[in-house]
Amino acid sequence: MNFVRVYDAQSRAREKLFDWIRPLSQEQYVQPFPFGLRTLQATMIEIAGTELYHAMRIRGERFPEPYDWERWSISQATCPAFADLEAAWRWQMPQTRATLAAITEPARVMETRLVLPDGGVRVLTAAQGDLAAQVLLHEVHHRAQAMAMLRQFGIAAQDLDFIDYIQESGPAEGGAGA
Repeated sequence: MNFVRVYDAQSRAREKLFDWIRPLSQEQYVQPFPFGLRTLQATMIEIAGTELYHAMRIRGERFPEPYDWERWSISQATCPAFADLEAAWRWQMPQTRATLAAITEPARVMETRLVLPDGGVRVLTAAQGDLAAQVLLHEVHHRAQAMAMLRQFGIAAQDLDFIDYIQESGPAEGGAGA
């Protein structure tokens, strides 16, 4: 899998998702739904935060101690409005892309140590390629939930398929019926 190619396609699809969310009111952004992570805010923070988390794991970075998701640069506390999240994510995107581009040994196993608030330590191991795949696949899963929420607001959120962002389309040579 070409991680950068897939990330670039997803980034283009993400722009369309941003365009649908940006005009919503704060009340709509945090309105609860009976599925998924319940709000667009929580869903979008989950996608961006998980991207950050796994990119850090791919790079072999140490995590802040103790590990506390709510103290991250991308959380509900730091990104209460969509504009906050969009700015943080736009800053992060080139770093994530560079991280994916730097993977030369997808089978290289990375170890992540998380010091938990109770003092315990959790050790996670995964190959860089598997972490990259999680970055890419995780977004698709939650993006579909966000699209379902947007449809509740009457927004025709659809057509964010990967293939639509990588294939070219045009008439066949020799005319319309050739």
